[in-house]
Amino acid sequence: MNSKDIAIVGILLAIGAILRYFLAMLNTPLTPNIIIAFYCLAIILLKPRLYEALGIGLVAGVISMLISGSVFPQANLISEPVGAYACIMFYEILRHRENLAPLITTFIATLASGFTFAGIATIFVGDTILAMYHGNFSEFVEVYVPIVVFTAVINAVIVQILYLPLHRRIKREWND
Repeated sequence: MNSKDIAIVGILLAIGAILRYFLAMLNTPLTPNIIIAFYCLAIILLKPRLYEALGIGLVAGVISMLISGSVFPQANLISEPVGAYACIMFYEILRHRENLAPLITTFIATLASGFTFAGIATIFVGDTILAMYHGNFSEFVEVYVPIVVFTAVINAVIVQILYLPLHRRIKREWND
Protein backbone atom coordinates (compact mmCIF):
# COMPACT_ATOMS: atom_id res chain seq x y z
CA MET A 1 0.00 0.00 0.00
CA ASN A 2 1.27 3.45 -0.84
CA SER A 3 0.89 6.61 1.24
CA LYS A 4 -2.33 7.63 -0.56
CA ASP A 5 -3.86 4.25 0.29
CA ILE A 6 -2.82 4.57 3.93
CA ALA A 7 -4.33 8.07 4.06
CA ILE A 8 -7.62 6.75 2.66
CA VAL A 9 -7.68 3.94 5.23
CA GLY A 10 -6.92 6.42 8.02
CA ILE A 11 -9.65 8.81 6.96
CA LEU A 12 -12.24 6.05 6.63
CA LEU A 13 -11.32 4.53 10.01
CA ALA A 14 -11.48 7.99 11.61
CA ILE A 15 -14.97 8.55 10.20
CA GLY A 16 -16.06 5.16 11.51
CA ALA A 17 -14.52 5.84 14.92
CA ILE A 18 -16.25 9.20 15.25
CA LEU A 19 -19.60 7.69 14.33
CA ARG A 20 -19.10 4.76 16.73
CA TYR A 21 -18.05 7.09 19.52
CA PHE A 22 -21.20 9.16 18.94
CA LEU A 23 -23.36 6.01 19.04
CA ALA A 24 -21.62 4.88 22.24
CA MET A 25 -22.54 8.19 23.89
CA LEU A 26 -26.21 7.22 23.53
CA ASN A 27 -25.67 4.69 26.38
CA THR A 28 -27.52 1.80 24.78
CA PRO A 29 -26.82 -1.70 26.16
CA LEU A 30 -25.12 -2.72 22.89
CA THR A 31 -23.60 -0.23 20.46
CA PRO A 32 -23.64 -1.02 16.74
CA ASN A 33 -20.12 -1.14 15.31
CA ILE A 34 -20.14 1.24 12.37
CA ILE A 35 -16.32 1.05 12.08
CA ILE A 36 -16.83 -2.22 10.20
CA ALA A 37 -18.55 -0.39 7.35
CA PHE A 38 -15.59 1.93 6.91
CA TYR A 39 -12.85 -0.68 7.04
CA CYS A 40 -14.84 -2.80 4.60
CA LEU A 41 -15.12 0.22 2.34
CA ALA A 42 -11.35 0.72 2.55
CA ILE A 43 -10.69 -2.94 1.75
CA ILE A 44 -13.17 -3.00 -1.12
CA LEU A 45 -11.85 0.24 -2.63
CA LEU A 46 -8.14 -0.48 -2.26
CA LYS A 47 -8.06 -4.27 -2.69
CA PRO A 48 -5.07 -4.73 -0.36
CA ARG A 49 -3.11 -7.93 0.10
CA LEU A 50 -4.43 -10.31 2.72
CA TYR A 51 -1.90 -9.29 5.39
CA GLU A 52 -2.67 -5.60 4.72
CA ALA A 53 -6.40 -6.25 5.12
CA LEU A 54 -5.71 -8.08 8.38
CA GLY A 55 -3.63 -5.08 9.47
CA ILE A 56 -6.56 -2.77 8.70
CA GLY A 57 -8.76 -5.08 10.77
CA LEU A 58 -6.28 -5.04 13.64
CA VAL A 59 -6.10 -1.23 13.64
CA ALA A 60 -9.91 -1.12 13.58
CA GLY A 61 -9.89 -3.57 16.50
CA VAL A 62 -7.60 -1.33 18.54
CA ILE A 63 -9.77 1.71 17.80
CA SER A 64 -12.93 -0.23 18.64
CA MET A 65 -11.39 -1.54 21.85
CA LEU A 66 -10.43 1.97 22.97
CA ILE A 67 -13.90 3.47 22.45
CA SER A 68 -15.99 0.43 23.27
CA GLY A 69 -18.32 0.35 26.21
CA SER A 70 -18.69 -3.42 26.03
CA VAL A 71 -18.05 -5.86 28.87
CA PHE A 72 -14.99 -7.26 27.06
CA PRO A 73 -13.57 -4.69 24.60
CA GLN A 74 -10.45 -6.79 23.98
CA ALA A 75 -12.58 -9.14 21.86
CA ASN A 76 -12.37 -6.46 19.15
CA LEU A 77 -8.71 -7.38 18.64
CA ILE A 78 -9.87 -10.69 17.18
CA SER A 79 -13.34 -9.89 15.83
CA GLU A 80 -12.24 -7.00 13.61
CA PRO A 81 -9.46 -8.93 11.82
CA VAL A 82 -12.01 -11.75 11.35
CA GLY A 83 -14.38 -9.21 9.76
CA ALA A 84 -11.57 -7.86 7.56
CA TYR A 85 -10.67 -11.41 6.50
CA ALA A 86 -14.31 -12.15 5.61
CA CYS A 87 -14.48 -8.86 3.72
CA ILE A 88 -11.44 -9.46 1.54
CA MET A 89 -12.34 -13.08 0.85
CA PHE A 90 -15.99 -12.55 -0.03
CA TYR A 91 -15.29 -9.46 -2.09
CA GLU A 92 -12.71 -11.39 -4.10
CA ILE A 93 -15.33 -14.06 -4.78
CA LEU A 94 -18.16 -11.66 -5.65
CA ARG A 95 -16.61 -8.59 -7.28
CA HIS A 96 -16.71 -9.81 -10.88
CA ARG A 97 -20.08 -11.53 -10.64
CA GLU A 98 -22.27 -9.23 -8.62
CA ASN A 99 -23.11 -5.52 -8.80
CA LEU A 100 -24.08 -5.66 -5.15
CA ALA A 101 -20.73 -7.17 -4.13
CA PRO A 102 -19.92 -4.31 -1.70
CA LEU A 103 -23.33 -4.69 -0.01
CA ILE A 104 -23.19 -8.49 0.29
CA THR A 105 -19.54 -8.50 1.34
CA THR A 106 -20.04 -5.91 4.08
CA PHE A 107 -23.16 -7.68 5.37
CA ILE A 108 -21.23 -10.96 5.70
CA ALA A 109 -18.15 -9.27 7.19
CA THR A 110 -20.29 -7.51 9.82
CA LEU A 111 -21.97 -10.79 10.76
CA ALA A 112 -18.57 -12.50 11.00
CA SER A 113 -17.17 -9.75 13.20
CA GLY A 114 -20.26 -9.38 15.38
CA PHE A 115 -20.76 -13.05 16.09
CA THR A 116 -17.03 -13.57 16.65
CA PHE A 117 -17.13 -10.76 19.18
CA ALA A 118 -20.11 -12.32 20.95
CA GLY A 119 -18.46 -15.74 21.04
CA ILE A 120 -15.20 -14.42 22.46
CA ALA A 121 -16.95 -12.23 25.01
CA THR A 122 -19.13 -15.16 26.08
CA ILE A 123 -16.08 -17.35 26.59
CA PHE A 124 -14.15 -14.80 28.65
CA VAL A 125 -16.88 -12.91 30.52
CA GLY A 126 -19.90 -15.19 30.22
CA ASP A 127 -20.71 -14.83 33.92
CA THR A 128 -20.89 -11.04 33.59
CA ILE A 129 -23.09 -11.33 30.51
CA LEU A 130 -25.38 -13.78 32.28
CA ALA A 131 -25.62 -11.46 35.27
CA MET A 132 -26.67 -8.60 32.97
CA TYR A 133 -29.50 -10.78 31.66
CA HIS A 134 -30.44 -12.34 35.01
CA GLY A 135 -28.95 -15.72 34.13
CA ASN A 136 -30.98 -16.00 30.93
CA PHE A 137 -28.56 -16.57 28.04
CA SER A 138 -31.39 -16.82 25.51
CA GLU A 139 -32.40 -13.27 26.44
CA PHE A 140 -28.85 -12.11 25.59
CA VAL A 141 -29.10 -13.90 22.24
CA GLU A 142 -32.53 -12.36 21.60
CA VAL A 143 -31.05 -8.90 22.17
CA TYR A 144 -27.67 -9.40 20.52
CA VAL A 145 -28.61 -11.18 17.28
CA PRO A 146 -31.02 -8.48 16.04
CA ILE A 147 -28.45 -5.77 16.82
CA VAL A 148 -25.76 -7.60 14.82
CA VAL A 149 -28.13 -8.19 11.91
CA PHE A 150 -29.42 -4.60 12.01
CA THR A 151 -25.83 -3.31 12.11
CA ALA A 152 -24.95 -5.60 9.19
CA VAL A 153 -27.80 -4.18 7.13
CA ILE A 154 -26.89 -0.55 7.97
CA ASN A 155 -23.18 -1.15 7.29
CA ALA A 156 -23.96 -2.87 3.99
CA VAL A 157 -26.19 -0.03 2.81
CA ILE A 158 -23.61 2.60 3.82
CA VAL A 159 -20.86 0.84 1.87
CA GLN A 160 -23.03 0.25 -1.20
CA ILE A 161 -24.04 3.93 -1.29
CA LEU A 162 -20.50 5.25 -0.79
CA TYR A 163 -18.69 2.73 -2.96
CA LEU A 164 -19.45 4.05 -6.45
CA PRO A 165 -18.67 7.76 -5.92
CA LEU A 166 -15.54 6.98 -3.89
CA HIS A 167 -14.40 4.36 -6.39
CA ARG A 168 -14.74 6.86 -9.24
CA ARG A 169 -12.90 9.54 -7.27
CA ILE A 170 -10.05 7.24 -6.30
CA LYS A 171 -9.67 5.95 -9.87
CA ARG A 172 -9.46 9.55 -11.08
CA GLU A 173 -6.82 10.39 -8.44
CA TRP A 174 -4.73 7.33 -9.31
CA ASN A 175 -4.82 8.16 -13.02
CA ASP A 176 -3.60 11.74 -12.46
